[in-house]
Amino acid sequence: MRILLALGTGLRRGDIELLRVSDIDFENSHVATQSQKTRKSMGSRPVPVPIMAELKKYVSGLDPKQEKIFVDCFKQYRWNKIREKLGLGDFKFHDLRKTFGSVLAQNGVSTAVTQRLLEHS
Repeated sequence: MRILLALGTGLRRGDIELLRVSDIDFENSHVATQSQKTRKSMGSRPVPVPIMAELKKYVSGLDPKQEKIFVDCFKQYRWNKIREKLGLGDFKFHDLRKTFGSVLAQNGVSTAVTQRLLEHS
């Protein structure tokens, strides 16, 4: 789920870890975020419909009392295990964010919109 969120939203790993169930707007396919790195807040960040459907399935399996989407720890060691298993070489989790930006550019999304979604100044 973390990988889908990174590819579909461009969020940093740390920001994905902070997501709460209450940040998700399933009706409008948006999530509210606040960047740990930049301290910028984005009231509503679009999430592609197929990824939102997967997120809805994932959240429906959580304990109803659970506030955070992810309670387990996803550190570099865990990413390295996934990467090795998939044969991704030195592919970094942050490369998913770069892929998101590249896909936006390939689909003709304006630089201003891409800049906003990636929280770049």
